[in-house]
Amino acid sequence: MKPQDNNHVRHMFDSYCKKVLKYRVYDYYRKMKRRRAREVSLSELSEQNLAKLSGTDEYFKDAYSFHVLDHDVTMSDEQIAEALNALPKDRRDIILLSYFLDMTDREIAERMDI
Repeated sequence: MKPQDNNHVRHMFDSYCKKVLKYRVYDYYRKMKRRRAREVSLSELSEQNLAKLSGTDEYFKDAYSFHVLDHDVTMSDEQIAEALNALPKDRRDIILLSYFLDMTDREIAERMDI
């Protein structure tokens, strides 16, 4: 192979690389232009639109806790908590163990020595 042929191939490859990079830059600029046209910064949103995008979690806001046999049972329903508070302690413990801690009648009887 002659050195002239090698130079020609090198120039062709150089030209190819420059074209690829040039069009890659064009694609990037078009992509950024489309993004700027469609996206809105959070700081530019109105309070109403920002409120639509956000939410709040309420973890145990009005939590009611019952202690039964070394377990703490927490619930958020006020009516259920009031109904359970109205019951005698032994019956309340049975309901809490059964429904909230998924214990069988046999396990409850053994734990409460009934």
